[in-house]
Amino acid sequence: MLIGEVARYSGVSARMLRHYEALGLVRPTGRTGAGYREYADEDIRRIFHVESLRSLGLSLREVGRALDDPGFAPSELVEDLIRQSQGRIAAETELLTRLRRIGSAEPAGWQDVLQIVALLQALGSHSPGTRQRAALSSAEEAPVPVEALVEAVLGEADPIVEGALRWALARSGDGGLPLLARGLGSPVAEVRRRAVRSVAELPGGEATALLREALADPDVAVRRCAALELGARGVADAVPTLVDMVVEEVNDVDAADALSTLAGRPALADRITGLLVERLAHSAAQPSARRRLAQALADIPGTTASDALTELSHDEDRAVALTATYVLGMREARADGP
Repeated sequence: MLIGEVARYSGVSARMLRHYEALGLVRPTGRTGAGYREYADEDIRRIFHVESLRSLGLSLREVGRALDDPGFAPSELVEDLIRQSQGRIAAETELLTRLRRIGSAEPAGWQDVLQIVALLQALGSHSPGTRQRAALSSAEEAPVPVEALVEAVLGEADPIVEGALRWALARSGDGGLPLLARGLGSPVAEVRRRAVRSVAELPGGEATALLREALADPDVAVRRCAALELGARGVADAVPTLVDMVVEEVNDVDAADALSTLAGRPALADRITGLLVERLAHSAAQPSARRRLAQALADIPGTTASDALTELSHDEDRAVALTATYVLGMREARADGP
């Protein structure tokens, strides 16, 4: 078969076939009487072998070694090709993500594109200060895509920068909630903590629903963060976790404030008091725990809370008794009015 026929049959151009011959990859077996190259069936099979190996990313030099070196072991080269391919895929994926984010920001001109790119690069900086400045300037310079803000906040280890990113995310609206919901499903507890802190910054029913789900999280820090925000939103589901926080002296002042907010609903006041007394007012409780009980009952209305405080005012620990007596006095003064 002459070179033109081989080119049509194999899809490899005549020019490339001559290049293969010059490199010694595929040499035609014979020549015609007129001196034209003539390829045998075995030559054509070798051409297809060359093309197959090239399709895997091998260089022509590597193809020659693979076909002609009896001692050539493919495993190491294949592993190297896998690593190279993974690197290219990662780079292309990163580029695609960046392009999509720029597109979602709907830039009006190339100046906007350049500003968005600069902010995206700054959000990925190794410097916490640079990341913080990017977060704080995101609203003024150019709208950073919400996907980039969510990715940044979920991966941010610096608490100050995380706070700036949460602020920027809250200013961008609730478009990041679906992505934050994915963060709440992360197998990494720290990512879930960042996600719930970010959700807590966002108003609305969708955010509240996500916070309710977070009350069942296996990580106690996630549950506590969700409970504090839900308490401020008047969601009764947060009561047990808030009571636990008072008992365990973890953000107990904030937890007590949230409980007092919830206790503004008469149906919840006695329930909250009952849980607090059950957990803290038994004989095994330490004096410090009973003092926290008295303080937590200060703003919870109802006779049940007053009765518990009256009992604590006779506590064997003087500090507990004085705290309960003081709280009772405050409650009576409020009841008497001006």
